[in-house]
Amino acid sequence: MNRLSQFVKHKRKEFGLTQEDLSYKAGVGLRFIRDLEQGKTSLQMDKVNQVLALFGHELGPINSIRNEES
Repeated sequence: MNRLSQFVKHKRKEFGLTQEDLSYKAGVGLRFIRDLEQGKTSLQMDKVNQVLALFGHELGPINSIRNEES
């Protein structure tokens, strides 16, 4: 699971929503929600933003966290 999928799953549960509820409220398919929460790496950004908008968020650039050994 990646950070995005963990965030969405956590928020969904915090709001007491099922995956089906979330898909309906966001206007995306149930399969999309399942793929998102399972960390699928190739998702449509516009649909991800539809889901994140329900929680007051949107996609944006962040600094990479790298584990580099010196």
